[in-house]
Amino acid sequence: MSTVSVVIPCYKYGHFLVDCVRSVLDEQEGLDVRVLIIDDASPDDSAQAAHALAAADPRIEVRVHERNQGHIATYNEGLLEWADGDYVVLLSADDRLVPGALVRAAALLDAHPEAGFCYGRPLRFQHGGPLPAARTRSSGSVVYPGQWWLERRFREATGCITSPEVMVRTSLQRKVGGYDPALPHAGDIEMWMRLAAHADVGYIQGADQAFYRVHGNNMSTTDFGGQLDDLRQRRIAFDAVLDKCADLLPRADQLADAVHTRLARFALRRAYRAYDRGRTAVVPVDELVAFAGECLPGYEKLPEYRALRRRQRIGARTMPYLQPLVLSAVADRGREWLWWQSWKRRGI
Repeated sequence: MSTVSVVIPCYKYGHFLVDCVRSVLDEQEGLDVRVLIIDDASPDDSAQAAHALAAADPRIEVRVHERNQGHIATYNEGLLEWADGDYVVLLSADDRLVPGALVRAAALLDAHPEAGFCYGRPLRFQHGGPLPAARTRSSGSVVYPGQWWLERRFREATGCITSPEVMVRTSLQRKVGGYDPALPHAGDIEMWMRLAAHADVGYIQGADQAFYRVHGNNMSTTDFGGQLDDLRQRRIAFDAVLDKCADLLPRADQLADAVHTRLARFALRRAYRAYDRGRTAVVPVDELVAFAGECLPGYEKLPEYRALRRRQRIGARTMPYLQPLVLSAVADRGREWLWWQSWKRRGI
């Protein structure tokens, strides 16, 4: 029987712990599962909630920090110092697993020793709202060559994983090390790419694997400055992988060119879409253009830059009214829709 170590970092999320832990221990039949809850010096009663759960179930351990150490140090404590099962899962206290998720993931890794980690589809739900209906029957699985999967990430310049839907082979986690403290906001994507540089990647088809809670203050959807920070963090993450895994990436120069070009195009697209949507007063257009220049010398030759210049000539006040008539704006909406549909279907 496979053994799974589940690390649950917690900071002021004690009120979510019962549901989170129940999804790990009560809905994953046929596995030997242990849980570590690490409370990072929460100022509320989260530590008491964790200890109450541990008192009722010997499979649960609790660690409480005297001082707040931050999420990266907390993650690494559980993953590198405590986890000793065949596989390890990092699950935030405010998220939960879909029934049978650990069983499906462990079965994939059992059957494919070449796979270093696996993931499936996460279901997002709004904080305070009901859980969406989840699929619990898998239609199969696929194992992608790690280098192919990694190159896909560089060419897209995005991640395709939120986090709770991932199971990692513990031996590989120890080999590649923990999360990078220099990447507080993009450590996840850097970790998945670093793992993929060393091993293949499994994907569970058909079934949903985790519920990911979206809070109302989600930076990526409400803060336009935060969107620029997201691009900067992504660049740092991809560059970190190129640096740490250079000896494992035979086409490192091509990957660097691909991701820097893609990030520059993302930045310019966000800049010109600010004109389409009448948001130039809140979107940091000049900073986005400067970021594109940092990523890619010669960015002025990109079609996104030409689209931005057209909008600047038209003007911020007029552009929202002419947007339906501008071909690049219509094409951009179509590309966004096609990309989103492709991501949802394939999970890559």
